[in-house]
Amino acid sequence: MAKKQKTFRPKPRLPKGMRDIRADEIGAMNNMLEKLKETYELYGFEALETPAFEYSDCLGKFLPDQDRPNAGVFSFEEDEDGDWVSLRYDLTAPLARFVAANYDQLPKPFRRYQTGSVWRNEKPGPGRFRQFTQFDADSVGADSVAADAELAMLGADSLENLGLKRGDYQIVMNNRKILDGVLESAGINPSAEENELQRLTVLRAIDKLERLGTEAVRQLLGEGRKDDSGDFTKGAELTPGQSDQIISYLATGSAERGDVLGGLEELVANSEIGREGLKELRDIDELLTAGGFQADRVRFDPTIVRGLDYYTGPVMEAELTFEHKNEDGQLVRFGSLGGGGRYDGLVARFRGAKVPATGFSIGVSRAYAALEALGKLEQAKLNAPVVVLVMDQDQKGRYQAMVQQLRGAGIKSELYLGTSGMRAQLKYADKRAASLVVIEGEDERAKGEITIKDMDEGSELSKEIEDNKEWREAKVAQKTVPHADLVAAVKEMLAANSGVASQKEADKS
Repeated sequence: MAKKQKTFRPKPRLPKGMRDIRADEIGAMNNMLEKLKETYELYGFEALETPAFEYSDCLGKFLPDQDRPNAGVFSFEEDEDGDWVSLRYDLTAPLARFVAANYDQLPKPFRRYQTGSVWRNEKPGPGRFRQFTQFDADSVGADSVAADAELAMLGADSLENLGLKRGDYQIVMNNRKILDGVLESAGINPSAEENELQRLTVLRAIDKLERLGTEAVRQLLGEGRKDDSGDFTKGAELTPGQSDQIISYLATGSAERGDVLGGLEELVANSEIGREGLKELRDIDELLTAGGFQADRVRFDPTIVRGLDYYTGPVMEAELTFEHKNEDGQLVRFGSLGGGGRYDGLVARFRGAKVPATGFSIGVSRAYAALEALGKLEQAKLNAPVVVLVMDQDQKGRYQAMVQQLRGAGIKSELYLGTSGMRAQLKYADKRAASLVVIEGEDERAKGEITIKDMDEGSELSKEIEDNKEWREAKVAQKTVPHADLVAAVKEMLAANSGVASQKEADKS
């Protein structure tokens, strides 16, 4: 007898560094995106959408650590002509390609915003995913650092519009030219082609200062560092004296912008590129002060360098300063949720001539996590549907008519589509986070009435009820109204629930 072949059943597993996003988070994220869109458009930026993947040579090799087409990005080879295409690793490189292709038709500066998923072929970790959403604003064709100052203001206003209070965040700025000046003073020519990899390694080492600490950065500036997992990261191979100069540069931070500028002046006094970067920060400081953005909202910090190689001048990060518990229960600062900077050479890759540009990006998933940690996402539950229960399967037409009445009045609602009894239907409504359920059994139908049950209030009151008999007699958190009053009664109860939720939010704050 032939042996029965075993049916192959794939495991329902996610690729490493990826995640599924459920409805409650999607709803809250959509609310956030609307607020960001509102702020970005207030500043005069207009929308643009670009494809999820581009030709790899258009994206440029700004993330790779090795000499292969898909290092740092997810890439595949096209069947037709053998060209490599890659999923975008940010929204800036596709923008540069778009501007280069449409340069003569676009107003200069071209001010656009865009939101969408990006992908990084990097080692995933706690809270670090390979696919995430960004929300960008960029000015292309703006040579003045007024554009950089404006983006810092935009970042601060955007975070406050999301619900963050002053003191919970800061936009932190620096200038890549100042770091190049420090490297130059240390005997390294940052513009020399043979030093390109060394310069990038220094930048990435500094970018890890807050996460890893000074000693780890010193190792990465030198021979390299082995992490807790045993992986070794090759260092920049600076001499101990050169590393000391970089560490001294990182120690010039201060609360006040003027103090930072004064501390940097001596370090770059002998470097033309360094003095140029310092002047740009002074100009930005003047514009920020004129706009009413003090150091509590936008400050200067020499440790901010940004990890991408295409930045050429002012850079910035949006940092959250409040503390929260991490996955190990430790109290830590929340950290960065976005950033950006000037990239005057990115469009020039296509056109051969300098096209000044600067941009700012918010990581939407990080912003969601921040607002969740601060307890500012509860209102998303108010978008849950009203569920009309099916008490008698032969009366589905009546129940469907009720759903259509509610939808016709603009009330989000649904008909229970299963075949289970009332208890299971109520459990379903609870899992759907339904605020109300509509019930019409045989008794209600005979009287021309319906019962509307408040799931939120009932959940609270039922904690005090000890048995089913008491539950049935109490008729917890429900009201019976004439069938003709269905829409009016549902609206009234939803409005009452909304008021209670708003009061709870006010009590929290």
